Amino acid sequence: MEKYESVDFYNIDQHFTEEEIMVRDLVRSWVEEEIMPHIEDYNSKGIFPREIISEMGEMGLFGCYLDEHGCAGFSHTAYGLICQELERADSALRSCLSIQGSLSMLPISLFGDKNQKEKYLPKMRQGKLVGCFGLTEPDHGSDPTNMATKAIENEDSFVLNGTKMWITNGTIADLAIIWGKLEGKIRGFIIEKGDKGFSAPEMKGKHSFKASITSELVLQDCKIPKDRILPNVEGMRGPLTCLSQARFGIVWGSLGAAMCCYDASVKYAKSRIMFGKPIGSFQLVQNKLAWMLREITKGQLLAYHLGRAKDKGEETSEMITLGKMNNVDMAMQIARMARDIHGANGILNEYPVMRHMANLESVSLQGTYDIHNLILGRWITGIQAFK
Repeated sequence: MEKYESVDFYNIDQHFTEEEIMVRDLVRSWVEEEIMPHIEDYNSKGIFPREIISEMGEMGLFGCYLDEHGCAGFSHTAYGLICQELERADSALRSCLSIQGSLSMLPISLFGDKNQKEKYLPKMRQGKLVGCFGLTEPDHGSDPTNMATKAIENEDSFVLNGTKMWITNGTIADLAIIWGKLEGKIRGFIIEKGDKGFSAPEMKGKHSFKASITSELVLQDCKIPKDRILPNVEGMRGPLTCLSQARFGIVWGSLGAAMCCYDASVKYAKSRIMFGKPIGSFQLVQNKLAWMLREITKGQLLAYHLGRAKDKGEETSEMITLGKMNNVDMAMQIARMARDIHGANGILNEYPVMRHMANLESVSLQGTYDIHNLILGRWITGIQAFK
């Protein structure tokens, strides 16, 4: 396998700190040595080995921007660079990081009590406990405020009923952060594997995210003790805060997928001989590669400035929305163009482009393009187009 060559046309590296570059390079080396030789096999078999989670925990990647219970306390920009390197290999890795850190550890850190933090965060940081996040339902994806999952309070417990869909790592998770309605108000609950009435069957038959475990979460009179409610948040502020952090990771992760497809295309264009010369000598191919370089560079600049804004606490959810929309759309177009440059070979698992192309279709749904457009439309006009 040829060595990966990262593209940095505007020398953005000079603006990263030594720690940020060190962390990025650590993850890049691990991806090259431990993941890239096996990722096509994982994808074809539809598996995500548990040892990957353990290794990510050993590197301190989970919740790495938190500064409690042994978490690394890295900058948000460093977290973004980690997402970039993980998704360069496959969206399943970035998704695992997002689910564990942004959607499972973060709600406990922000909205949990002292006992919950001490019980869960240290082992989740190490990858010894795996979490998942249950918000989306079969009939409520883009309109989670109308969720059907409900909790009833008894004298010594809560009883939950409902179904969640499209849940990454649900089947292997040790705990789930479930969002449901209690007396009409959206609340967060911690469900543990083994709780009576809770099951997490794996969803099969996917054409995308095949190296990721995707599950359904079913709660049938699931009874949990009262100390498993997240006490410090009510309403959609809880899940939306976590989703915003996860989508920040997607801004960087989708960039990594695009960079992988670009790197593969440059190498292929230089080595593929047609009509007696490399296809990289043809104007049409050079035009496509130049377009890729231009779009990746714009995406890198966007991600960098968004990261620095987040490091200063100056980012807004709308800024993350624009970044996610732009970079995912850019990555999808680059993946398709990369497949075109590779010709028929582009559909083979010898090359990463078709796998990234399929994965990015799912990434685009993690906050749909249309809903994000309406969020920006609200920012522009001050008028809410949806409820």
